Amino acid sequence: MASRIRAGDWECPLSTTVEQVGEWWTLLILHDAFDGYTRFDQFQDNLGISSSMLTARLKALVADGLLERRPYQTNPVRYEYVLTDRGRSLRPVLVALAAWGNARLAPEERSMVLVAADTGEEVEPVVVDARTGRRLDDSDAYVFAAGPAASADMLNRYAGRVALRVKGA
Repeated sequence: MASRIRAGDWECPLSTTVEQVGEWWTLLILHDAFDGYTRFDQFQDNLGISSSMLTARLKALVADGLLERRPYQTNPVRYEYVLTDRGRSLRPVLVALAAWGNARLAPEERSMVLVAADTGEEVEPVVVDARTGRRLDDSDAYVFAAGPAASADMLNRYAGRVALRVKGA
């Protein structure tokens, strides 16, 4: 599959992430994997996706290290697709996307919500700074800046922004 990323965006973590997981079926397959689906037929039945598309998306998710392909049956050989640590690390992203989608709906219009497993109480996901606990949705308080590995193009893009302060410096 040809890349849609411009050559100058390969260092941008947002561009490269969208390249890996930004495709419609990929996010839905990952959502199903977080819900415990592991087998080809489970994904296909739940999503109504064609065999060829599912095969291609699962192959890409395995190649990207988000799913691991493991045999669960020997005669004939059948495989399951299990989230890797890298794949599991995407859960907060999917939770945030679902929360963003629900935020525009009245509570009674939401068809899927996030709840605490032990109480069943609905929770409100937010993205916060791990150090301070402050919400990161304020684009005036938190801005992107060039990082330590930034190329000249990236440095130019973020020129005039707050400079990265390296911890301990």
